[in-house]
Amino acid sequence: MKKIQYIISLFVLAIMIGCAEDSSSVDIDSIAAPTNISALTTVTQDNTGKVTFLPKGDGVSRYEIYYGDGTVEPGYVNPGATVDHVYKEGVYQAKIVGTTLNGKRTEVIQEVVVSFKAPENLVVTITNDLTVSNKVTVTAKADYALFYDVYFGEAGKPDPISANIGESVSYTYQASGVYTIRVVAKSAAIKTTEKSQDVTATAVNKPATSASTPPNRQAADVISIYSSKYTDVAGTNYFPDWGQGGQGSSWAEFDLNGDKMLNYINLSYQGIQFGSAVDVSGMEFIHMDVWTADVQKLETSLISLTNGEKPVVKDLVAGQWNAVEIPISAFTSQGLTVADIHQLKFVGTPWAKGSVFIDNIYFYKQAATSSGPSAAPTPTVAASKVISMFSNAYTNVAVDTWRTSWSNATLEEVVLGGNDAKKYINLDFVGIEATTTPIDATAMTHFHTDVYSSDFTTFKVKLVDFGADGKFAGGDDKEHEITVNAPAQNTWVSLDIPLSDFTGLTTRAHIAQLIYVGAPSGSNTVYIDNVYFHN
Repeated sequence: MKKIQYIISLFVLAIMIGCAEDSSSVDIDSIAAPTNISALTTVTQDNTGKVTFLPKGDGVSRYEIYYGDGTVEPGYVNPGATVDHVYKEGVYQAKIVGTTLNGKRTEVIQEVVVSFKAPENLVVTITNDLTVSNKVTVTAKADYALFYDVYFGEAGKPDPISANIGESVSYTYQASGVYTIRVVAKSAAIKTTEKSQDVTATAVNKPATSASTPPNRQAADVISIYSSKYTDVAGTNYFPDWGQGGQGSSWAEFDLNGDKMLNYINLSYQGIQFGSAVDVSGMEFIHMDVWTADVQKLETSLISLTNGEKPVVKDLVAGQWNAVEIPISAFTSQGLTVADIHQLKFVGTPWAKGSVFIDNIYFYKQAATSSGPSAAPTPTVAASKVISMFSNAYTNVAVDTWRTSWSNATLEEVVLGGNDAKKYINLDFVGIEATTTPIDATAMTHFHTDVYSSDFTTFKVKLVDFGADGKFAGGDDKEHEITVNAPAQNTWVSLDIPLSDFTGLTTRAHIAQLIYVGAPSGSNTVYIDNVYFHN
């Protein structure tokens, strides 16, 4: 049986290599060890002790199941398939092994409880997701149970979703409302134990995170209307109403953990009255960050004291921050004079039926750069596939520091061609830390960074996973290093590094440190932009 399995694997490998010959070579040695190994274990309710293993994992070509009951020969399972094993009553430590085509192995131990008693003390916990509309998560625990089925109670969705006891399962409803969730805990006994509970699936209609922090700009390059980053035009009224309250529209200043933003509710049209008219003819763009759950389009008008108003309409993506950038030319090309703008007006589609959150409203022009490179290349990876630490193209996760105290480098926040960048002067060994909230890059495949220097001869990137406790000496805590020898100078170098190339980085769920090393140490200047993980 074992020989047959290996022959099949080699046959599949030969097919893959043959199919790839026309386009590119296949580097089998570069395949990383499997990750996320587990198994869904279910048992028949007939007092036989028959357990079914459905192994799961990433990068696996074959699984081996060691049952933990003294059986010598393991069960061999192809991805997506199952294997059965009959146990006597007891608690067992099964070993699940995932193997790649090049023979790399990852194993986990999983407890298997086989009891001919019906589950007891069933406890069901149901929580609503705070960032995804209508998504709920169910966790069930019970004595003597091996797994449980969840019936989520939505019409047309009769099939349950199964999970190991103590693990969680999530589900997103098509619409908000009250649903009855039924949880059935199962052991090897004929009798099962179940519990039903009503849950209200709710729409998330407010942001859970702040918009990206605006870049550093010179005072002469920005006219701010509403932003904590810049100095706003004094005396501005953000809620003049203009008679819209009678149509059900309202407003508030929403406070998200100390970060305030404007909230226009049931937006028909609302606006902003400046404390004094401003001349934006020297500016190039108006910027604002907009979050909505239900407004499809936002019409923005600049209103002049002397020659009326002109609108520009932008589509919005629900459930995320939209960085709205409108060229001033989009208004002047319609004949608007922009030397005396005193009001902004916002109109929502659909009319008076949706709400928007708006932050960081300002006019700006791109700063002229007398030295330094032009802007880094604009990323093209879809935002849904990215965890960004630093980029104007994406919403960035929180980073505690961009220069650790153990580095002697000087860090400057600069703007290159209107784009934010980090400038490290005398780069030696600098750490970037996300220790408060480590980055879960489990679903990511690559690390990306753009670097520019006129004088570096070597550049290194290191990643460190701190482990579940979020502390150094809690995870694998090793500096997994990539070295770029003789990188090109005086041009942006885009490093898109497979995470599998960081040798030994087998866990990616708690990445808390990114380290840059430049050579010659302490004698080079490096610009950094577009720092992100992606799939």
